[in-house]
Amino acid sequence: MRTQLSFAPLAGIKTELLAVLAADTQTSKEPDAEPKVVLLTSDKAVKAAAATVLRSGEFKAGANETLLLHAPEGLGATRLLIVGLGKQSKATVHLVRNAAGTAVRFAKPRGIRKLVFAPPEPTLLPPGPCVRASVEGAFVGDFDPDTYRSDRQDLSIDSFTVAVPEPKDKAALNAAFAEGVIVGESQNFARSLVNEPGNKLTPTIFGRRAAAMAAEVGLPCKVFSTDKLHELKMGAFWSVSQGSEEPPALIVMRYEPKGLAKNAGGPVLGLVGKGITFDTGGISIKPADKMELMKYDMAGGAAMVGAMRAIALLKPRVRVIGIVCAAENMPDGKAQKPGDVQTAMSGKTIEIINTDAEGRLVLADGLTYAKQLGATHLIDAATLTGAVVVALGTTNAGGFSNDDETYAKFEAALDTSGEKFWRLPLGEEYAEQIKSDIGDIKNTGGRYGGAITAAEFLKVFAEDTPWIHLDIAGLAWVEDSKPYIAKGPSGVAVRSILEWVRSY
Repeated sequence: MRTQLSFAPLAGIKTELLAVLAADTQTSKEPDAEPKVVLLTSDKAVKAAAATVLRSGEFKAGANETLLLHAPEGLGATRLLIVGLGKQSKATVHLVRNAAGTAVRFAKPRGIRKLVFAPPEPTLLPPGPCVRASVEGAFVGDFDPDTYRSDRQDLSIDSFTVAVPEPKDKAALNAAFAEGVIVGESQNFARSLVNEPGNKLTPTIFGRRAAAMAAEVGLPCKVFSTDKLHELKMGAFWSVSQGSEEPPALIVMRYEPKGLAKNAGGPVLGLVGKGITFDTGGISIKPADKMELMKYDMAGGAAMVGAMRAIALLKPRVRVIGIVCAAENMPDGKAQKPGDVQTAMSGKTIEIINTDAEGRLVLADGLTYAKQLGATHLIDAATLTGAVVVALGTTNAGGFSNDDETYAKFEAALDTSGEKFWRLPLGEEYAEQIKSDIGDIKNTGGRYGGAITAAEFLKVFAEDTPWIHLDIAGLAWVEDSKPYIAKGPSGVAVRSILEWVRSY
């Protein structure tokens, strides 16, 4: 998708579709209060073209509600699309991101290939973040998961233009626009990985895809396998992969800012992702229903690869190490069994209670290795537990941390990313649930508080290093299409991890 930023007046732009935003300005709290809809543009010709239909009351300007006008009078555009933003008093940059995605997804099935999108004017929301969010939303909206359909028609948007009034500081808006392109493409790269079926994205192929991306953006990357796991004594990671014919992959990416001296000190951020390319549950096998979705059990690893792509291109002045622990969790004669005891890279012994609690095993060694490579701060992402979905549904992902200051930076990053994470507690009472009689810890702590005991397990390996755990199980896969995003992989956490890194 070609993207560009335009400062031309909206009325004169010739395009197949011009999309503008509208909001409800009604402030009454009465439930039957009629919406007062206004267009979020000062362009008089656009307002005049939409005046009659807005006066009719047919369009309520609900979030992502759409209204299409053909041959709008006085405009260079063939069609005018009005996209609702909801209540003007509650307008956010994230809603603008979704509105841009809605405009793109509206255009695609109608054969519209060129689209101009007008964010709200600066009097409502800051222009730079709106421009960036508009481009991000367009990329998110343009992605479809039907990669392997033999009758697939490419409905992608050819050209997406963000049109804003000419600003005093063009350079700032151009920079925001360029950032939006990088972030949107990086999120979609992660989604393309998550979308692949298990036979098309084995751990080995995952490593190749990551290495190819890294080479493209100038990021050093090494991919190791079985011998390296044994050399590093990664017994927890290896225990998951030992039941599969497919060898594991340990993907290691490094970002070093140019001009930052080797002895300059400062933080080194370790990004660790769970990369289970298919999860049967192992000997503790999962039910057949919806097991096909377990191809997305590597979404945490994909998020780290996508974030590293954006980091390489946006060049923050902080060192970053990205690690993905990729494996298949399969049940064969070599697979680990409930009751086995494994020794992690750190030397901790783990009693295996349930082989389907495998993500925390690969992350345990990934976190230890990140520290060995010099990481001073850690963040991991994983589709780790069904328990977090029970707790938070599909609205928020779970967040955990052993350090308030580190998590505060992550929470601040959410203001830019627009993603929703809810911090859940940790504590000695939960840690008691994973104590083992035969070894140091168990890999599950029972039915209650399952997302928290999983985080407590990882905390054992983070030790005193400031650490954040993101359990994205409920948000990594969109179960039903929304106006702004297709059913399938979401790419969640790419934007939030990136902004957390940039905060350093």
